Amino acid sequence: MNLFDFSLKLNGFPIKEATYVLKTIHNKDEREYTSYVEDKKKEIVDYHLKNNSFYKSFAKDVNINDWDSIPIMTKKDLQQPLNKLLSNGFNKKNVYIDKTSGASGNPFIFAKDKFCHALTWAVIKNRFGWFNIDFNSSKQARFYGIPLDKKGNYIEKIKDFLSTRTRFDVFDLSDDAFENWINIFKTKQLEYMNGYTSSILQFAKYLKRKNIILKDICPSLQVCIVTSEMLFEDDKKLMGIQFGVPIINEYGASELDLIAFENPNGNWLINSETLFVEILDENNTILPYGEEGRIVITSLYNKAHPFIRYDIGDIGILSKASTLKTPILEKLIGRTNDMAVLPSGKKAAGLTFYYITKSIIEDDGNVKEFVIEQLKADSFKIIYVSSEVLSEEKKNIITSEMENYLEKGLQISFAKQDQLIRSKSGKLKQFTSYLNQNT
Repeated sequence: MNLFDFSLKLNGFPIKEATYVLKTIHNKDEREYTSYVEDKKKEIVDYHLKNNSFYKSFAKDVNINDWDSIPIMTKKDLQQPLNKLLSNGFNKKNVYIDKTSGASGNPFIFAKDKFCHALTWAVIKNRFGWFNIDFNSSKQARFYGIPLDKKGNYIEKIKDFLSTRTRFDVFDLSDDAFENWINIFKTKQLEYMNGYTSSILQFAKYLKRKNIILKDICPSLQVCIVTSEMLFEDDKKLMGIQFGVPIINEYGASELDLIAFENPNGNWLINSETLFVEILDENNTILPYGEEGRIVITSLYNKAHPFIRYDIGDIGILSKASTLKTPILEKLIGRTNDMAVLPSGKKAAGLTFYYITKSIIEDDGNVKEFVIEQLKADSFKIIYVSSEVLSEEKKNIITSEMENYLEKGLQISFAKQDQLIRSKSGKLKQFTSYLNQNT
């Protein structure tokens, strides 16, 4: 029995119809696809102008035939009671409701109409299918957090049962926990791993220390799909070696859809079926393929709640090899609110700091993981988990490299901890600038 599909249908999400619509989209050629996207863009804008009082007020001077006239929407625009954001005919009882993770510092509650949510799952199922994963039968090793409240915890466990998922606790990354994880893989025929990059990476590092290849003890394992946090190339290689399976990178946002998914050829393919993705500069000008800018996304199907030219808060580049039907995300650089502003006024992506430090701090294998915080314009703190305190020599090398790459006069402090603080969802934020909290 197809329990996963049945559970969606039982909750009012028409997965069969959504799967059919997705198939018709895939069957369009490049010329038809251009018309399809342009028609859907106009259709969703027109719908919300006629049926959504919030959007009608937000986009007063819109000309649906002039895409540039459509204003950019941010997370702050949507931080208001949900009933003010819903379109006519929708209420809290006939939509899918969720809350953003708050990783951007601007969490909010959002809604999707039930067909839109079903289409989200149709796309996800399609992408996982590229690697022979079937949500109705394939057994998942799930590396996500879980709600601690009784109701939320119960709901997630029911979902785990219906989706044949075995959940691994990402809040406990101790050696004892990893030994327990190994025993689970030895005894269960798990077929794919899915979850937060940082937790799965720590498991891979432990396997390396123990000289264990996961597929050797769990031959059924086929693929590992990581999401929600940055995946660096050297970490991807390490995971691939220790797990013995392909490592696939996923990029998504709960309020939208799956945004990009690495295909079997190694390209990070944008979801052009249900989303329209643009790269904009600081003046909201659309940038050509190959140039770096803000990622702005339109949800083509969500009628319950407008996400039109929505600035997701990330910076990225679309490959020059992109087409409207097959846009390729060449690079995801980081979040716009994670830019570090230095005393000179120079700006640098926060993950740049992380990457510079990472190349030095992990050389000896003692440091398990770390995060960087910007406390003041010239003051940074590196918080790390390690079996030993970092030597003065290594601290000096890190400070010197950060100054060489950025500018002189930076104050770098270090703090060793037993474990890092993760968000309620279990995510780990590699870089945080406290200068940007109110921007």
